[in-house]
Amino acid sequence: MVAVLKLLDPVAGWISRAALLLAGLGVVAMTVLVFWSIVGRYVFNDTPTWTEPAVLLLMSWFILLGSAVGVRERSHIGFEIGLAAAPPPLRLAMKVVTEALLVGFGVAMVVYGAQLAAGTWSSLTPMLGISQGWDYVPIAAGGALIVLFSVERLLMILTGTDDTVSLDHGTGEI
Repeated sequence: MVAVLKLLDPVAGWISRAALLLAGLGVVAMTVLVFWSIVGRYVFNDTPTWTEPAVLLLMSWFILLGSAVGVRERSHIGFEIGLAAAPPPLRLAMKVVTEALLVGFGVAMVVYGAQLAAGTWSSLTPMLGISQGWDYVPIAAGGALIVLFSVERLLMILTGTDDTVSLDHGTGEI
């Protein structure tokens, strides 16, 4: 299991950085599109109608990619005080259950996001002229990343290399 983790960690790290970069580029692109929409409306008196659906699509991508990175980096909301106060065997069980639930949630996102994308793939969006399925692809992609990052964390927990909420023995300090 440690060997698998040693192979997975650099790959997951690279994927995480790439997802964060894409999410950041999505925020920049969204800002440019909103600016263009405002300029078109107030300067040229000709609002580009395609910018709003494009912004919404970009938002789906950067929110779901950023959320997945947050799962890997543990920067999302958590109940760390309860984990820190729990005795070590319960703490281990809580960590395993948390990661198992995240894997299940990610799998559901992949399955249902892919079903939604497949079910709407033949329809075109009126303003962008692309498949409406692209609205749901970010759900499946974000779910796949959540599964990957949660499995990585689960392996870290099971091998004892997870350092989230570890108490210093004897002092009771985090």
